[in-house]
Amino acid sequence: MAGKVVWSPVLLAATLTSFPVIGQEADSAPAASRQIEEVIVTAQRRSESMQDVPVAVTAASSEDMALAQVDSIGNIQAISPSIKFDVTNSAANSANIFIRGIGTVGNNRSFEGAVGVFFDGVYRTRAGQAMQNWLDIDGLQILRGPQGTLFGKNTSAGALIINSVSPSLEQAEGNIELTAGNYNKRLIRGAYNQPLNDALAVRVAGLWAERDGFIEDPNGGQYNDSAPRALKLQWLFEPSDALSVRFITDWSKEQVNCCYGQVDAVDGPMQGYIDQLTQQRGLKTASDKLEDYEQVLSNKTDQDVEDKGMQLNVNAYLGDYVLGSVTAYRDWRIEQIGMDADFSGANILGINESLNTQVFSQEFTLSGEFQDFGPFRYADFVVGVYYADEDINADHQLVWGDQASEYVTIYAPAGLGVPVDLMLAAADLTSFLQGLGIPTDLLPLAQEGLISDINMSGGSQSYAAFMHWNFDITERLSMTAGVRYSKDEKTGAMRRRFFTSNPLEPFRLLGAQPGPEYDQDYDDSAVSGQFALQYQLGDSSMAYASFSRGYKSGGVNLDNQAAGSVGDNPNEATCALNGDCEPNDPRYDSEYIDGYELGLKTDYFGGRARSNIALFYNDITDLQVANFDGLAFSILNAPEAEVYGAEIENQFVLSDALTLDISATWLPEASFGESEALSADALGTVSLSGRDFAQAPELTANVALSFDQPIGRDLSLSGRVAAYYSGEQFTNPANNEKRDAQTEYAATLALSSASTGLSVSLWCQNCSDERYVTQHFNSPLQNVGDDYDFNGYVSAPRTYGVTVRGEF
Repeated sequence: MAGKVVWSPVLLAATLTSFPVIGQEADSAPAASRQIEEVIVTAQRRSESMQDVPVAVTAASSEDMALAQVDSIGNIQAISPSIKFDVTNSAANSANIFIRGIGTVGNNRSFEGAVGVFFDGVYRTRAGQAMQNWLDIDGLQILRGPQGTLFGKNTSAGALIINSVSPSLEQAEGNIELTAGNYNKRLIRGAYNQPLNDALAVRVAGLWAERDGFIEDPNGGQYNDSAPRALKLQWLFEPSDALSVRFITDWSKEQVNCCYGQVDAVDGPMQGYIDQLTQQRGLKTASDKLEDYEQVLSNKTDQDVEDKGMQLNVNAYLGDYVLGSVTAYRDWRIEQIGMDADFSGANILGINESLNTQVFSQEFTLSGEFQDFGPFRYADFVVGVYYADEDINADHQLVWGDQASEYVTIYAPAGLGVPVDLMLAAADLTSFLQGLGIPTDLLPLAQEGLISDINMSGGSQSYAAFMHWNFDITERLSMTAGVRYSKDEKTGAMRRRFFTSNPLEPFRLLGAQPGPEYDQDYDDSAVSGQFALQYQLGDSSMAYASFSRGYKSGGVNLDNQAAGSVGDNPNEATCALNGDCEPNDPRYDSEYIDGYELGLKTDYFGGRARSNIALFYNDITDLQVANFDGLAFSILNAPEAEVYGAEIENQFVLSDALTLDISATWLPEASFGESEALSADALGTVSLSGRDFAQAPELTANVALSFDQPIGRDLSLSGRVAAYYSGEQFTNPANNEKRDAQTEYAATLALSSASTGLSVSLWCQNCSDERYVTQHFNSPLQNVGDDYDFNGYVSAPRTYGVTVRGEF
């Protein structure tokens, strides 16, 4: 495939061995007029150099993100190859962040994220809440490995810390950004800061954007449009050096025909008939070439996503101590009407769905530092308590379309082994089936209209106490120790408002629905923590070794089949024919990760080169896995899983104008353990026993060349060209489909004026227009026996445009 390059562990090893001797000091390298800038991070709840932190962390400023065209979590991998974001048809169920190949496995509305997302110190309970275009963001930090002794909410795989630009008491200032691009992209984003007096300042920011979708409908229009709107208002009150109070309120909303636009990837035996039904509706069928990015759906899904909240951050400075408080309330709502559940132009099955989560959280922390603390030269600490209360409410409806009965009449006999082409060729289908001994009076009957209407509700209360210490034992040797106690109390229930009484309902005859109602609770507690030793090898080199335990609470599955199917429902007359008439337990257990890491952080060549390396091993117990077999969602715990590998981040100052960044993540192992619970018989789909994770390629790598060159007294030319490589990988835990290795290219070229504060940028992403499936999924109601039909969500095609920024 064009644009593809070959990477291997050999290349990674060659990069690793290219470093100078560890501990080489700056005065032994050639002199230079420009050095790599110091990066200040708050990974340990205090401002310190990234090179002094015994944690694998990547930091990016707002300028870095603008140059890399990262304005949302959608392309976060441009910052680091170790992190990845993925979403399919629903932000509520399927949004997922992966770090080092570890993320939430599968799609489910009740899962917490394995990677925690913190906006201005507030934990967001669902990864989908990070999907909106970021507004007035100062920078981000990506912490890899289990976290929990410094943050309110424990996370098992890592944390993404995103901070807004804070109001300033210094002066009135602002910025504005205008973007236009292909797919009719238009964006306006801006912010303004105004001091009101010596102690009070206000900052307001807003965003308006629109973009057409890139999945084309040959009958006109497209799918997956984007139209975000957002506002953010902040107040800063600092009456003295001893007190800082910051209030933030924000709101964002999107109304789009999203997110069921995808393509046919692997045709099953029903595809020809589905195309025939599509044509019966007077519609053209989609191209059978994946790279054309065409699809025909029976209707365009209307999706409304609204996210709003407020928070109060207070810091009181008491001598050597800081008392902090973060109080927050978040309200996140998603409604999708008219979802095309069969993902085709035939009008067979639709879904209406909504989700609302409301979360109150409170965190108190006390931090401080000591000189000559007992046997230690220096010590600093953070102790804190955390509380969160979340309410979840979701509605779900299934609706048969006006072609459902016709489709099921063919689909049901196909499941019994009758060839579809013979049924379509029969002059009288009823007589043909009766001739084969199939009683047509017992065939499923899909009556047009509402099939099922259910409500799902849940709650979660989380309590935690945590403590984190850093000790300087000698001038070179330091120690970090942290511990956390977490307690989680969760509830989950499903109540059915309606299910059709039709005894020949297809879902009923398939043994899928209606499943039993349930009302359950789940409680668990855990002790987790971190221990690390770090040693300063020289003035510019540090090595560390660490152990950390991560914990992700179990809970109650929120799904219409969480307690089982027809065979588990004692209220169904046919339950004994399909099972034991006993409801299943909808609960799933907590997940644990023991993470071991060796790291090296070093600057060399007189401060013109930097390399940070981490070797890691993660032992996972009771990994939470959500599985979809084309008819039902289920959750189980994989008893064992294992992930290990290496990361490297290199930065080289080639000249006063040029900087080269090379980063890579190598995962030779990211797999489920051998287990009967993960066999094909237990899952009802493919076997995951011993299989590699989905979305976890063996090698990912980023290479970027940045430049900044003055071209006069006032003007400067800057830019960035980058390549992002991702290796072959499974795309879904529910099937064995893979996508090939891919390399995408991005470029930015900007002209800036220092005197006016104006800049003009030309940019493109996926410049070579690589097109591929990001996730395959089993097409609902289209699998026949072992003959599967797969649809696929696809990568964004080439996008390009111009951005004008101004500061005043």
